[in-house]
Amino acid sequence: MNFPKAKKITTQRYEGGLSKIPGVTKSIKLSSNESALGCSSLALQAFIKTKNKISKYPDSNSSLLKKTIASKFKLNQDRIIVGCGSDEIISFACQAFLEKKDEVIVPQFSFLMYRIYSQINGAKVVAAKEKNFKTDIYAILKCVTKKTKIVFLANPNNPTGTYLNKSELKTLRNKLPSRVLLLIDDAYCEYMQTKDYTSGLELFKNSKNVLVTRTFSKIYGLASLRLGWGYASKDVISSLMNVKPPFNVTAGAEAAGVASLKDTKWIKKNIKHNNIWSLQIYKKLKEKKINCNFPSANFFLMQFDKSCDANNVFKKFAQSKIILRKMNNYKIKNSLRVTVGNAQECRLFIKLLDRIF
Repeated sequence: MNFPKAKKITTQRYEGGLSKIPGVTKSIKLSSNESALGCSSLALQAFIKTKNKISKYPDSNSSLLKKTIASKFKLNQDRIIVGCGSDEIISFACQAFLEKKDEVIVPQFSFLMYRIYSQINGAKVVAAKEKNFKTDIYAILKCVTKKTKIVFLANPNNPTGTYLNKSELKTLRNKLPSRVLLLIDDAYCEYMQTKDYTSGLELFKNSKNVLVTRTFSKIYGLASLRLGWGYASKDVISSLMNVKPPFNVTAGAEAAGVASLKDTKWIKKNIKHNNIWSLQIYKKLKEKKINCNFPSANFFLMQFDKSCDANNVFKKFAQSKIILRKMNNYKIKNSLRVTVGNAQECRLFIKLLDRIF
């Protein structure tokens, strides 16, 4: 008997950070860069209020959320697209722009979904080498060919925690051919407090060949609701809308997103918390002579020397119920990533660092 034959897709599968440890109850998850303080109470209330709408389709255009985003960030509402997580916007870009034999460029150590969505759509992925785990714009430019269609980068970058400054980003866009779409993932931009940093949205909101994505999964604490958005020129957004399915964002997610954007006190509280604890964790990591990124987003990439085995460190933390993120899938040797948790979780992490090292 013959069966339908699926097309051959040669790409690795994405594996998220572990949520549970076998045999361990009430484990502490510091593996997925989720919000340390959860979501806004206003967002939760708004989500609950949509329960009576559960039998009805949501607004396929997410009009209220678009209007709120446009108002908050002073954007053109017609140039916004909303998705089921920002990774869906990335998927739309790949579907809309990539064909077989096209090429995309990604930094050597970057969010794996850039590669996965590109390969699913038949493109060749070219990895530009990094310098000290930082994106190298000139390495990217050297990789550009006539086949290059999209350049992907997150700023700050996941999983390395490094970032490009305003000047570097502008230089990259100016030196890239105008026919190449630059996709900047702003997933962690709210955490950035350094003076030389400018978000992709702020820097390129008037550009015709830059697509900026943002998410509600990180600082807004809505990871489970899967909500994100993108901003680009009308031409780019029109192309993305051609592949966007109807009703991709639920009414509950949209309502929570709107409330989150309006709760500025909650966001400021999250930023303050991250500033305080990321600095304390950074100082402790340096004290233990563990190489890591300077505080930028809400996580650290811990790189161990030859005297220390990352797998053993992972196991020791797991024995104390803390789940870290292994970097095997990213091919970063002997390293682990840790998310900045709430105050209690951060204290325990620091206490365990002292015990283990």
